[in-house]
Formats: sequence, structure tokens, C-alpha cells
Amino acid sequence: MIFLFGTLRYEPLLKRVSGEELALTPARLPGWRIAAVKGKAFPMLVPDADAMAEGFLIDPSDEARARIHHYEDAFGYVPVSEAIATADGEVQAELYRPKKAPGVQDGAWSLDVWTETNAERALIAAAEIMSYQGRFSGEALQFRFGQIESRARAEQMQRPKVGSDRTRDQVMLHETRADHAGYFVTTTDRLSHPTFDGGMSEPLVREVFHGADAAIVLPYDPVRDRVLLVDQFRMGPWARGAIYPWQLEPVAGRVDPGESPEDCARREAEEEAGLKLRDLIQVGSGYPSPGCVSEYFYIYVGLCDLPDGTEGHYGVEDEAEDIRTHILDWAQAEDLLTRGEADNVPLILALVWLSRERSRLRALG
Repeated sequence: MIFLFGTLRYEPLLKRVSGEELALTPARLPGWRIAAVKGKAFPMLVPDADAMAEGFLIDPSDEARARIHHYEDAFGYVPVSEAIATADGEVQAELYRPKKAPGVQDGAWSLDVWTETNAERALIAAAEIMSYQGRFSGEALQFRFGQIESRARAEQMQRPKVGSDRTRDQVMLHETRADHAGYFVTTTDRLSHPTFDGGMSEPLVREVFHGADAAIVLPYDPVRDRVLLVDQFRMGPWARGAIYPWQLEPVAGRVDPGESPEDCARREAEEEAGLKLRDLIQVGSGYPSPGCVSEYFYIYVGLCDLPDGTEGHYGVEDEAEDIRTHILDWAQAEDLLTRGEADNVPLILALVWLSRERSRLRALG
């Protein structure tokens, strides 16, 4: 028997993880409360003599148990045995707790709130986690979990007014496999899609690089007419054979699970440049290379103060970031475009947008 107290009480997620239909028997764990892990959407059990953790008991097959164990392993949770209260008396059952207890948020965790805000993303993440069963476990699986969470973003788009309005459920996926699953993931998909003559294409085999969504922000001081750029080593230019594989870029970073792109842009401005942004103005959003990359960019200009002495050395140590910032007067920034030194598309797009809107922003101060 397994006692479920958290996200696996959401039946669609339980079915995706376990691979089978399971009967849910109401049960309780006295002396414990369900709290949200700090900075995360999922919960953990916390001792509380006056509390009662509500949940369900399940009796899975050996195969389903192994699948549930694999899923919980991605979170760093391990099984322990506890006495569980049911309508028919007390029974011993397994439940999952973290190996290393993290901090928790104040108040109670709510399955209803989680279902409304995180269930769709959890279903997407679970599909990737379960695809690694038998391939990764323990630290190797947990290392990949942050990127799995970040990739699990269900895109919300309006129906296009120009171009094809065919939907993804009209694509026939014949086979997919993960060729590489490290910090990033590459897959090979074999699929057929509707053609414009009304038929279906022959099966296509295509490789895809799966990246997380990213927020990108160009800090701009409209009073001093300055921008800030970050300078850091980049693998893309290195792999291409660039003599100078360091890049001048806007501030940028991965959108964390449950975080909005706007919040990400503000957080990254603090982490990478020590800046507090005021207004955040969206330049545009889209795919950087839709032919083979799933990554999605949200690009902004962020209004801020850039006085003399703002330049420095920044970066998050545990993310191996080594970042130097540069403050450029507008004439210097514009010159990057003229001589081709602005050689990454987000920077080019942000500078071109700013060249058009700069007078308006300066008038606003």
C-alpha cells in the first residue's frame, strides 16, 4: 500500500505516472501536515502534533509501484513506512519524503490551487520523467529535474489571423526517442503532418533540441541615454569555431517553473547586473530557430538607472555564471549594429526596437 498526500492525488497525473487505473481509498496520517516546499509547487509532510494529513491509499501492481518510485525519485523523495488511519482501522503503508528536508512555505498546501495553476505543466513534466525510467535514477535524474520543469510549459496561443490554423492534434506522431538527455534534451521524432493540398506528408524524421523558455531584457536608462550589456563565454560561438567566443548580450535567463517571463526578467537583471528595473516593455516574443529548436524567447527593454560605477562582475555561483557588465552610451550601442559586433539576434532585435522607440522613452524620462 502507498499513501498519497500530494500531487499524485490528482488522478490524471497518477494515471500517467503509474500507467494503470488505481482505486483511491480515503485515509489520514495523524501528527503531520501538508506544506508546500519553499520555492516549489509540490508539497512535503511536516510534523505537527495537532494536524491531520488527508490523502488516499492505493494498492498498485509491482510495475505501477516501480513507476511511482521512479517518479518520486526525480524529486529526491524516498519511501518510508508509516501507520495510516482508515475507516477500517490502522494499516502500515509507504509514503514518500525528501532525503534532505528543504524549507517549507507558511500555511497549508492546497491540491485545488495546485490543480488550477500547475496540473497541466506537471502532466507535461511527468511524461518526460517517465520516459527516463530504466535510464536515469538518483542524482542523475534529479540533476535533470530543473530543466524538465522548465521545459514543461504549455504554450497558450491565439488562433492565427494569417497563416495556417491547423492544430497539433492533426499531426500523426509515429515514434519519438530521446537521443540525448543531459542538462538539455534532443529527441528524434518520426511524424506525418497535414499538407496544403489536403493530404498527409510522408513520414518525416527530424531531430529537435528542447530548451526552456527564456526571458531577455535590455536595460536602458532614458535619462542618461545608456544601455547595459552583459559579457560572458558562450558555447554556441565556441562550437562554431569563433575566435572570440565571448558574447555581448542583453540580460537573459531561463523562466523557472511557476514564474512569469516578466518576473524572470526582473530577477535576472538583479542576478546578472545588480539592477532594479522600473517599467518593463515587451519588444516581442517567439522562437529563435523554429526549424529545430523548441526554445521560446520573451524579449523586453527594461527602464532603469545606469549611473557611472554601475558596471561590475556578477553571476550566480552555483550556475557557473561568470559575467562582466558594460555600460554603453547610445552612440556606442548603435555602433555595435553598424560594425556587426552585435552578433546575436536578441541583442540586434532589442537595439533595433530601441532605436525606433528611444525618442519616445526619453521624452517620458
